[in-house]
Amino acid sequence: MLKGVLVGVVLATSGAAQADKQVSLWPTIPFIRGQDLCQFQDAYGQKRSELARDMSNQIKSFLERGAEAQDAVGILRSIDQLIDKNRAMVTAGQGMDVTLEASLKASIDEIYRQIHPKQINLVFFNPGPLLELLRDLRDRRRQGSLDLKQLSRISGFAWGSYSYGAGCSGDIVATVHVETNNGDSVSFYAQGRPDWVMSAIAGKVVTFYQRTRFPSAVDMKGRTLTLVGAPGSPIGSAPTTKIAQKSCEALGARLPTHGEYEFLSMLGDWNGGVALGHRVWAMADEHVLAPDLRNPSPVRHPDEVNADELGYYCVR
Repeated sequence: MLKGVLVGVVLATSGAAQADKQVSLWPTIPFIRGQDLCQFQDAYGQKRSELARDMSNQIKSFLERGAEAQDAVGILRSIDQLIDKNRAMVTAGQGMDVTLEASLKASIDEIYRQIHPKQINLVFFNPGPLLELLRDLRDRRRQGSLDLKQLSRISGFAWGSYSYGAGCSGDIVATVHVETNNGDSVSFYAQGRPDWVMSAIAGKVVTFYQRTRFPSAVDMKGRTLTLVGAPGSPIGSAPTTKIAQKSCEALGARLPTHGEYEFLSMLGDWNGGVALGHRVWAMADEHVLAPDLRNPSPVRHPDEVNADELGYYCVR
């Protein structure tokens, strides 16, 4: 029994330098059916000898309950036919693509309402006037046509797959792959109930496109503060403040001050900053910032806190 490949159209930024630019998604997400992992497991999850033994045990059970041999075989055949019929009814028609598309859009909107960023980096592209959309909905058509002018406004596409899980428990295995015209590619995966799986993927998509990417330039008191990151990673770890400071100096940068750490934390992960969380952060002058120790001050000497590693990132 065939299931589907999830295909969508996504506008994506080209590289970290364009991370602040808005990403616009094509409103229609068509689907192409793929393999049913549930039935694949039914067919190949056991060896032929194991399947034969199971069927023999079932026929034996029917015979012990008084059924004739021919009737026992017929009962097994009828049960298999009922299972196949029910699965065919569930997967008939073109309903799953609409369900997954709608739940993906709703989940993305819900996430944005929760995090409420200053700038939304992920939106749905509207290819035509509202009246045309209403006509499409009335006629049960889906937006999908592209002209050259619209095509020039997109920079990437997304495609993916979905199938029922191998456990035959109603789970869906879904993947979404986003590829841009500069060769970048990113994939998102989730497994779960149909009403949950797209919300899981939506969370990963929003996190990827909305979370701060380094370098990140923010305006602080009328001046530009650039988050450079740490050598080899956006957020680094170091055993001492001296090592963290030397790492920043190697990048031509420095450790943030107390005020900069606090300001960037207020911006958060979704607005170009970095949340402090519960980590202890390295500062200049051999001091650390301990957000959980604010009485009398979160600025402490390293000996006053119990931290094996200090978090840090560099700024200019």
